Order: sequence, then structure tokens, then C-alpha cells
Amino acid sequence: LQDLTGDGGVRKEQLRPGTGQPVPPSASVAVKYSGYLGNWNKLFCSNGNSKYPRLMKLGKDITLWGLEIGLLSMTKGEAALFVLTPEYAYGQRGCPPSIPPNTTVLFKVEVLDFIDSEECDAFFELTYDQRDRLPLEKVLKVAATEREFGNYFFYKQRFKIAKDRYKRALSILGLSSSSKAEQSQINASKLLLFLNLSLTYLKLERADRALKYGELALEMDQGNAKALFRCGQACLYMREYSKSRDFLARAQCIQPFNRDINNELKKLARYYKEYMEMEKEMCCQMFDPLNS
Repeated sequence: LQDLTGDGGVRKEQLRPGTGQPVPPSASVAVKYSGYLGNWNKLFCSNGNSKYPRLMKLGKDITLWGLEIGLLSMTKGEAALFVLTPEYAYGQRGCPPSIPPNTTVLFKVEVLDFIDSEECDAFFELTYDQRDRLPLEKVLKVAATEREFGNYFFYKQRFKIAKDRYKRALSILGLSSSSKAEQSQINASKLLLFLNLSLTYLKLERADRALKYGELALEMDQGNAKALFRCGQACLYMREYSKSRDFLARAQCIQPFNRDINNELKKLARYYKEYMEMEKEMCCQMFDPLNS
């Protein structure tokens, strides 16, 4: 076993290598873990049944010293076994009733994902005046990290949390610049967030809000096919068939071979046909008594 601490307090056996850089000290990590007593035969904690393990902040949500040391040696996708002596685990007192005093514990850990939030942590500790004086590069990096958090929660289908993180990123970018080059950078970051929010609101079945953010994206980039597509989807959901066709047709002109756009136009045609048949049936029912 690899001795991570030099005194045998945290020992590691790699089961599967990962990729990329090791987990940084300021990261929020998503891990699968199982804790054991004895010779891997007595399970005392696990989140293995969780489909989407929550992001945990090192030093805050993960407070077991030896486990944090172990995580800092891992990369994304890596799986490993750790042996933690009492000094690096639950100490002399243990954690009754599950863990007796002076107990060596064993952990099986898999790093699913992590996000380095050092820049965000530092940013939100500043006063508003201090934030205003930060270089734009740092502000954009904080907003990008918040968007990354939003993306993480979106792909885990936790859409409300994703929406909140995207809006938090937008609030960070709520500034203007006298420089055209800097304003262009700010707008590029906002555009991505508008598109993300439009899609997220579609997932939340809030088509009116999805349309709003899609149109905000179009104000920045009139020829953005993704924004046109999102607006078309939102209008279709709201049964505004004419507006939906207008948005989708414009998107198709820009990307004529985009399968999603073409499929949405087919869906629109089908829904519109069903709508017209229903309207026709209603008219027939209204005028039948007069004819009779």
C-alpha cells in the first residue's frame, strides 16, 4: 500500500486510475464511498445506493482528515481503497455505537467529479466594493465556475438548483464596461447563461421563462440557431404555433441539417394538424344543431 502521510496513518491502494489533475484542496467533490470496520467485512457507512451523490466541499462537508488526504491524491474517475488509523479517522473516542474507540477504518472511494471553487470562495468573501475593483478576468472566471456548477446539477437532473447557479452567475456579470472588448467578453458569458437558463426552464416546464431567456440570447446574437431553437420549443409548448414555426424556420435556415431542429418542425406540423382537426370537429359540433 502507498503511504500518503509517511507515518502509515493513511495508506492507499489504487483500484482504477483516473484522468487529469488531482483533486485540489478547495474543490467540491462528488464521490461514491463505503466505510468498513475490520477486514472489509463490516459496513458502517455508504452512499453507494445514491444515483446522484451530492457535491461535498472539502474541509466543510468532508471532515474526516484521513479521507480528505486520500481524496487529494485522487483524480477524476479514479477508484481506491484507503486504510485510516484512528489518528486520521475517529480518534480515541471513536463514534459510538458504530465505531469503537481507537479503531482503524477502511474506505472504498470513487471520484465521480469535482469542481475547483477556490476563485468563487474568495470572491464571495469580498465586499461589493472589493468585487467591483477586481479585474474582469477574475470576475469571468468566477462566473464560469458558477456556470460549471449549474451544468453539473443540470446533468444530474436537479434543474431548480442548476437554475439558481446560472442566475447567480448572471448576477456576477451584472456590470458594464466602457471598453468594447471587455463588454464583448461579458456578453459572451451572458449569452451562454441565457441559453442554459432557457433550456433549464424548458425542463422545469416553464415555457414562458424559457422564451424570455431565449429572446435575451437573440438580443445579443440574432443568428444564434440554438437560441432560435429554444424559442421555437417554448412557443410550441405554449401552443403558439405560428411563432414556433417562425423561430424554428429561422433556425433551420442557419443549420439546415440539424436533426433536432428538423424533428421539432415535424412535431410542430403534427401538433398543428391535430389542432386544426380538433378545431374542425368543434365547429361541426357547434353547427350540427342548426343544420338539423
